[in-house]
Amino acid sequence: MAKVIMVQGTMSNSGKSFLVAGLCRMFKRMGFKVAPFKSQNMALNSFITKDGLEMGRAQVMQAEAAKVAPDACMNPILLKSLHQIPEVR
Repeated sequence: MAKVIMVQGTMSNSGKSFLVAGLCRMFKRMGFKVAPFKSQNMALNSFITKDGLEMGRAQVMQAEAAKVAPDACMNPILLKSLHQIPEVR
């Protein structure tokens, strides 16, 4: 069975994503097989994967820290707020 670490915080923008990136790199250097995962994310700044799917940029940074290719399975639900989407005229 795989060992799992969950990082939780009390608010947005508290540094969880950067902490996880650091943990990914540290565990990768220690020889562990590492992959970040965030079940849902709300962000407009998304990344397009090689297979044409979108995922949050923070999870891409974490994948790079873990030295694995970004995969939309690492961030399966990407929410985009209608209030933040620029209006096209």
